[in-house]
Amino acid sequence: MINNIVEIVNQYGVPIVVAVGMAYFIFYIWKFVTTNILPSLSKASGTLIALIDRVRMLDNDMIRLDQKIHTIIEVQNQGIGPLRNDMKKRIDVQQDNRIKEKLQEKNE
Repeated sequence: MINNIVEIVNQYGVPIVVAVGMAYFIFYIWKFVTTNILPSLSKASGTLIALIDRVRMLDNDMIRLDQKIHTIIEVQNQGIGPLRNDMKKRIDVQQDNRIKEKLQEKNE
């Protein structure tokens, strides 16, 4: 094996032998990259795109939920004032009616 390499170097020269060896090395690396790494990268890219889409959907859902919560809080805050006033008026009217009834009972 070593004798064959020495004979090839003697016949063609060191630069030619090194260039052929480098060409084989480049071919081997290229073949490895195209058969093993590129399919893995394309699969990972697809997974990454799917994850980004899910994150965007969750972000949109969070924004919608936040808007709904703020709307509910505003409606409750606006509705509390009139409801309390109506309830107070009802209670006042009921108390007034009771007082009137008691006065009428006393007067009779």
